[in-house]
Amino acid sequence: QVQLVESGGGLVQAGGSLRLSCAASGRTFSTYVMGWFRQAPGKEREFVAGISRSGGSTSYADSVKGRFTISRDNAKNTVYLQMNSLKPEDTAVYYCAADYHRTSPTGNKIQYDYWGQGTQVTVSS
Repeated sequence: QVQLVESGGGLVQAGGSLRLSCAASGRTFSTYVMGWFRQAPGKEREFVAGISRSGGSTSYADSVKGRFTISRDNAKNTVYLQMNSLKPEDTAVYYCAADYHRTSPTGNKIQYDYWGQGTQVTVSS
């Protein structure tokens, strides 16, 4: 079992940046593939980015490629999402998730075992 707590959300103007953090506790953090998802009002939860157990492999949704960067620090049990050039359409609740069974990140939310409570990101135009 692992507990996930996101932080770093807030209100930012279009073109600005935010850095989200997700702190994990419980089981050994380095045994989990980690992902970031987001959910806007009235929409399905969607994949944003994922990172392998070691951090050597990453995956991104097309909508955020070149603007967002996922990273992890296994010594600090934390995964990050650096978000640059933010757009109003990035407004959503952002969730981190942990996948215990795979070694590479997947965009399929069903395959993630644990979820955080989410942090709100609002981008004003």
